[in-house]
Amino acid sequence: MIAEEVYDLVLDDLFIRADHLVPGSNVFLKLEGLNPAGSVKLKTAIALVAQAEESGLRLPGTRLIESTSGNLGVALAMVCSAKGYRLTCVTDPNANPQSVRMMKALGAEVVVIDVRDANGGYLQSRIDYIHDRLAAEPGRTHWLNQYANPAGPRAHRERTARAVLDAIGHVDYVFIGAGTTGTLMGCAEFFRQHSPATRIVAVDSVGSVSFGGTPARRHIPGLGTSRRPEILDESKVDEVVIIPEADAVKMCRIFAGERGLLLGGSTGTVLAAVEEKAKDIPFGSVVVAISADLGERYLETIYDDAWVTGRWPEVIDTPQIPA
Repeated sequence: MIAEEVYDLVLDDLFIRADHLVPGSNVFLKLEGLNPAGSVKLKTAIALVAQAEESGLRLPGTRLIESTSGNLGVALAMVCSAKGYRLTCVTDPNANPQSVRMMKALGAEVVVIDVRDANGGYLQSRIDYIHDRLAAEPGRTHWLNQYANPAGPRAHRERTARAVLDAIGHVDYVFIGAGTTGTLMGCAEFFRQHSPATRIVAVDSVGSVSFGGTPARRHIPGLGTSRRPEILDESKVDEVVIIPEADAVKMCRIFAGERGLLLGGSTGTVLAAVEEKAKDIPFGSVVVAISADLGERYLETIYDDAWVTGRWPEVIDTPQIPA
């Protein structure tokens, strides 16, 4: 494969089997982390920037700005660097240090917001900063706004979900992590139209308010919000599974030790949900789980014993990674 630009290297046909999670059924994990940006957010970034270009925005004269927990910022920085656009990524202390360094290395300005919002997270505080920045720089800064921009879900409707159906064919269940919910909404829209019998399972973290949960402090970026995204439409989802972060960490570490596969935190959450629902999935079903990213960016958190012990010592009490 030869591409013109780095952001054209979207790999949408990579799956690994995980049948052991649902005995008697076929389970396929769709690996989204093997593109140059390292996550499913590359498709979102391409779509958000294309929408800005198509809107008539003066580029590269206008600075683009976006709130990000890490992966989208890396993907946007990659796309904007290749296109010669200026970018500001607004993130928070939960972002993986490696992701922050990657954004900076790719030329983005990075602003870290460390003031918690009313729900104990940072999302609304990040967005408040963006509003202040837009007011201070009228006409010179444009917010891509992944939380309300339909370009994000459209990218996953046209690419991610279609790739699943093309590769697997018949699908009974799709488990999708709910962060900003762009991937979730895009996939749900596609399957509602092209495979209405497929059951859409949204996976969220304990402490997230996206589906009406009680707000609580969370430690792993990627899944969950402290502010409900505007693009979320619960009517397109069949079921919501809420997973404690400790279970997500445990699943990540099990896969590292037993399958040789480093997974990101959101993937661990999704797979923990598959395992939890296994008893309710009929024998012979076809299950697909979306892996948003891999685990290299989590070496200082999920895969670091000291970091995990400080938050969930019970995970370390039963070691999952062979010494």
